[in-house]
Amino acid sequence: MKFPGAGLALLFITVMFAIFVPTEMPAEPQTGIEGVITIAPATPGAVRADAPASVPLANATWLVKNDKGAVAKEFTTDDQGRFQTSLPPGRYTVSLKGKKTGVGHFGPFEVDVVAGQVTKVQWQCDSGIR
Repeated sequence: MKFPGAGLALLFITVMFAIFVPTEMPAEPQTGIEGVITIAPATPGAVRADAPASVPLANATWLVKNDKGAVAKEFTTDDQGRFQTSLPPGRYTVSLKGKKTGVGHFGPFEVDVVAGQVTKVQWQCDSGIR
């Protein structure tokens, strides 16, 4: 048994469904920090014109402390020195995990995190080699 106009009705329902049903919900704004950490000088001695002055600080683990000094989180940079981590709003310091004394300067770096925003940073560490 055929129903006249069934194809037209099905088309109408499909179009209405596509118009009124959202296919993707907007994502909540993320809050945290992201960026890249480099280290310089990359090699001892004079910097050659054909060599980079700094290089990514790859696969390094960092501690994030809140304004009271308590550890809030830790993260590890990728092979290009990049990182991204979510944090609640607040003021933080970021330092290389396990670094106590010795040559080089690896933070602490200070950062303010604002609600609903990802704070972008570029930090450079000093290898201490000359």
